[in-house]
Amino acid sequence: MRLRTATFATAAVFVAGLSLTACNSGNDDAKTKDTSSPVATASPASQASATSTTSSTSSTSTGKTGGAHASASATAAGSGSGSGSGSGAVSACTTKTTTVQFIASATHASESQPAAATVKVTNTSGSTCTIVGATTLTAKDDQGKADPIETDNSAAGTDAVDLASGASATADVLYTDLNFDGSQSAREVCAVQASKVEIALPKDVVRTVKVTKANGSAGVFNVCTKDAKFGSFHS
Repeated sequence: MRLRTATFATAAVFVAGLSLTACNSGNDDAKTKDTSSPVATASPASQASATSTTSSTSSTSTGKTGGAHASASATAAGSGSGSGSGSGAVSACTTKTTTVQFIASATHASESQPAAATVKVTNTSGSTCTIVGATTLTAKDDQGKADPIETDNSAAGTDAVDLASGASATADVLYTDLNFDGSQSAREVCAVQASKVEIALPKDVVRTVKVTKANGSAGVFNVCTKDAKFGSFHS
């Protein structure tokens, strides 16, 4: 009887130990599952955060890149626009687009002050033209008794002068129209007495221009010396 009781007790203890082990094992599994579960749950969140950060970074990078491209495009567009605008060159003033007047000085020269004739160029076209370069002037004696007076305005300056439609530019021609070495009666008799002159704008053909007075009536370009100074044009 005692042997059976002891055997039963031993078996009971063994079974209890197994139950306890199984219980602990189950608790450990549960703990393991509990511990693993948050990690598994946190992983998608981390991925989402990483994805969001990557997306944000990508978006920021794309925005900057897009801005740079937009800026570059705007710069290129502005440059192209400027080039297009600058490419429209102003045409030169010529005989086809202008009229030219030669107006003799209204007053005589003195020993200290030259007479001053005026060359007037008027743009008769519908668009702007420019005078740039040397303009030449030739005055021949009507009787052919003296060498012609030939000059240009290269020494005075040949910077570009733009003339809008209908606008004019003028240049002075300084000369001596009195002979101070002769007698009083012959003072106004000069070697060259021209009722017309020849004028050529830069890179243009020569045109014959009548000499007039300030009031528009016929005049004479009376030159007693061998030189005349042609000034630069100004509008």
